[in-house]
Amino acid sequence: MSDVDALAELLGPSHCLRTAEEMAPYAVDWRGAWRGQPQAVLKPGSVAEVAAAVARCAAAGLAVVPAGGRTGLAGAAVVSSNGPPAVVLSLERLNRIREVDARDFSLVAEAGCVVQRVQEAAAEAGRLFPIAWGAQGSAQIGGMLSTNAGGVRTLRWGNARELVLGLEVVLPDGRVLNDLRRVRKDNSGYALRHLFLGAEGTLGVITAAALRLVPALPLVETAFLAVPSPEAALNLLGRMLGSGAEVIGFELIQRVCLEMVAEYGPHLRLPLPVASPWFVLVELAATHRDVPVRRMLEAALEEALEAGECSDAVLAENEAQRRDFWRIREDFPEFSRISGPSIATDTAVPVSAVPAFLARVEAALAARWPEGRMVALGHAGDGNIHVGLKAPPGVTREEWVRRAGAAEMAVNEIAVALGGSFSAEHGIGVSKLHAMQALKDPLALEVMGAIKRALDPRGVMNPGKVLPRC
Repeated sequence: MSDVDALAELLGPSHCLRTAEEMAPYAVDWRGAWRGQPQAVLKPGSVAEVAAAVARCAAAGLAVVPAGGRTGLAGAAVVSSNGPPAVVLSLERLNRIREVDARDFSLVAEAGCVVQRVQEAAAEAGRLFPIAWGAQGSAQIGGMLSTNAGGVRTLRWGNARELVLGLEVVLPDGRVLNDLRRVRKDNSGYALRHLFLGAEGTLGVITAAALRLVPALPLVETAFLAVPSPEAALNLLGRMLGSGAEVIGFELIQRVCLEMVAEYGPHLRLPLPVASPWFVLVELAATHRDVPVRRMLEAALEEALEAGECSDAVLAENEAQRRDFWRIREDFPEFSRISGPSIATDTAVPVSAVPAFLARVEAALAARWPEGRMVALGHAGDGNIHVGLKAPPGVTREEWVRRAGAAEMAVNEIAVALGGSFSAEHGIGVSKLHAMQALKDPLALEVMGAIKRALDPRGVMNPGKVLPRC
């Protein structure tokens, strides 16, 4: 009996995909940039089955590539094309909400739960699971945690890591580490959960998580603003943070992004004329209905208009309009993809360095690739600005990567020089291995390599991802 036959017997034939047609969706990443053919796609339905499958793979020398909703942008959930024989381990059948405790402000969800379902379960209990981004309707909890995803509310509640109380993890040898405790204070040694958050499946398979919830937000006010510059936007951010309300979103959007929305998303109505060089989408909220959030927002905007930090503003008058504002931001990546190839980046700098970062990047890209067009938008409230360099019309992706692929490292180097990071929220996967090699502290790489070898001495967990030469 072959190793794959044994896995099919373990999980049942219908939960062990083996034909190229069946495995096709698992052999390519969301952007179509990374491809790799697995030996099989495993779909265990319980933690015990995950553990048994991982143990069987370890004994057979088969590498294991964990996969969630496969919405990642760094190629982490695809088998490495030049790596060892591997299976994809899909967590999609581990999709139960195990427990919701409203009094404890916590929830235990399995790794295959779609993020939006977790948000809904929290809402049903009168609570909020605050992480949010455009892919939340497809992304799964395991992938969210494995990449330490961020999103539009990081400035208030942090990345995914900040919302985890405990984890259940299958280790590379098939043993189950059960650290699902929901206690807030635990100083009994190393916080082991943090090893697996952001590790992209290279140290083990996350199968469940105890997640922190926060109070629901009955009052939310949203505004779409025209601003003259990133510097003005940063001043505006400080003003909003001092408004008295909770600032839960602050997105900076370059004019060219709205031009793409107007061209490729005619169903979306732009709130303001596309005349300003920059725009801001800001959202304020409160946990009590008596808090005058609207008045706080209007007062802050009046001061901003007078100070020249803002030239125009539209406030959402209802929930439908609020959703429309956010669809402009959340749907932009798809419009950008339709508009043609781009060299993409995922950088973060200290919030105060955002204006300098954008100015340096714009000058560097214009000097080396004047035929390209810089596109920038992102979470200015936490310093995570996504910069892209769009190809001229008619240039293929392959040609643009050949001509301008170095633009990514040019942007990365500027971010690191300003005290930032070349990977803010998308992870490393395979797409940023070169940046890890070139820009990460060598001692940090050495320590991470030691951790990898200690937990996964055979190198069977998602090989070729995150760490160069590991």
